Amino acid sequence: MTTAFITHPDCLNHINPAGHPEQVARLESILHALSPPKFDALLRIEAPLAEEADILLAHPPEHLSAIKAAAPHHGTCALDADTHMSTGSLTAAFRAVGGNIKAVDMVMAGEVSNAFCALRPPGHHAEAATPMGFCLFGNVVIAAKHALENHGLNRVAIVDFDVHHGNGTQDLVWHDPRILFCSTHQMPLYPGSGAVHEVGAHNNVLNVPLKPYADGNDLRAAFEDQILPALERHAPEMILISAGFDAHAADPLANLDFVEEDFAWATRALCEFANQHCEGRVVSTLEGGYDLQALAASTAAHVSVLMEQGS
Repeated sequence: MTTAFITHPDCLNHINPAGHPEQVARLESILHALSPPKFDALLRIEAPLAEEADILLAHPPEHLSAIKAAAPHHGTCALDADTHMSTGSLTAAFRAVGGNIKAVDMVMAGEVSNAFCALRPPGHHAEAATPMGFCLFGNVVIAAKHALENHGLNRVAIVDFDVHHGNGTQDLVWHDPRILFCSTHQMPLYPGSGAVHEVGAHNNVLNVPLKPYADGNDLRAAFEDQILPALERHAPEMILISAGFDAHAADPLANLDFVEEDFAWATRALCEFANQHCEGRVVSTLEGGYDLQALAASTAAHVSVLMEQGS
């Protein structure tokens, strides 16, 4: 089998104000990085639009209504100081959710071994009723809940190695014992959440904060000492990855010192766990990463491991 690469041109139409780090060029750089012949084996799929019912798996109706109402008919609008919408943002956000659901469906059907979703806007900062941190909907949590509600799974896990804590993911899974959320992230840093004592209502949240200038050795220790044992205890039937590449040493928004091989190592560790315990089921989705060269190289390394492990 192969790896699905799920994206859509509509995600290029989510346009933030000039100078905003979450820019169209992020997705363009990834598309370019995955264009060489070594990636020809990817099964390239256009992300479908989500149904409103999909979004309601994780968000209350008033959140969906508020996002729809905020969508501008021209120009851009600000939902907060960091989070904006343009005329193409609502459609892009529905593609971001729909692409993640498609990835789950394809993996569960055995059509592909695993999947990577290169979609924007990202999702892991979107709380139940609050868009923030460039994010409108909790893409990865919606995918996780879709796997549970529509594919008969009993337990899944979300592992997030973005440099920023996924406060939205944590908020959306806090009361759901079926979902384990594990996060490595820099602390202190935006959004300020992600302390060790934040463990979820059912001990289903594991936060492993890293100090500024932590490197790949610290990432490996976090996985080997805490995250992989937590996955063993939870016994998930699918792994979902919030793949943020802003922990790269070159990234302008934070101060961790990972390099491409560190992301590859983490990806390989999760895939090997999934191969042993989850029938290889892995769905990864893009979160952060704001240095374009580092983002492109790190994504290529991540996807190369998905292809290697899924073959």
